[in-house]
Amino acid sequence: MEEAAKTARESLDQAFHISNILDTGLDRRTLSVLIALCDLGLNPEALAAVVKELQREPCPLPPTPAAPSSFP
Repeated sequence: MEEAAKTARESLDQAFHISNILDTGLDRRTLSVLIALCDLGLNPEALAAVVKELQREPCPLPPTPAAPSSFP
């Protein structure tokens, strides 16, 4: 069991290194989730399309409270 965990960790390290070389912008956790989804049988090309779409969309800014006016 310990050997399997070590192998999985090394594989993720290598995948993360490749991800950084390709400048994907994925963090280790996201990459790990994507790999797990592929392992469950999801289509890697479909996942890549979703990731690209999500990276393309701007992140919505949280609403800011209205600043109190200093003018009467």
